[in-house]
Amino acid sequence: MQLAKVIGSVVSTQKSASLLGKKLMVITWVNLDGSGPAQNEKLEEIAVDSVGAGVGELVLVTRGSSARKIFPEPNQAIDLAIVGIIDTIDRF
Repeated sequence: MQLAKVIGSVVSTQKSASLLGKKLMVITWVNLDGSGPAQNEKLEEIAVDSVGAGVGELVLVTRGSSARKIFPEPNQAIDLAIVGIIDTIDRF
């Protein structure tokens, strides 16, 4: 799992049936201190929201088969899913 910040939403009228009724959000990867990703990493990606996240929130994201298992229907076209909204981060 990785940390990301929600920076926007996506509206798509034509999409796979497995995405109907699902909210699509634009995310950007962040480090624990809230700074952006390393130079060679992708800056923005689209994730399916499973927790009701909003723009500006820090979120927990999972990808691959873990992302597909968040939703009950099998064989979905999902590779990236928002699975948590972060309230605080404590480092020791």
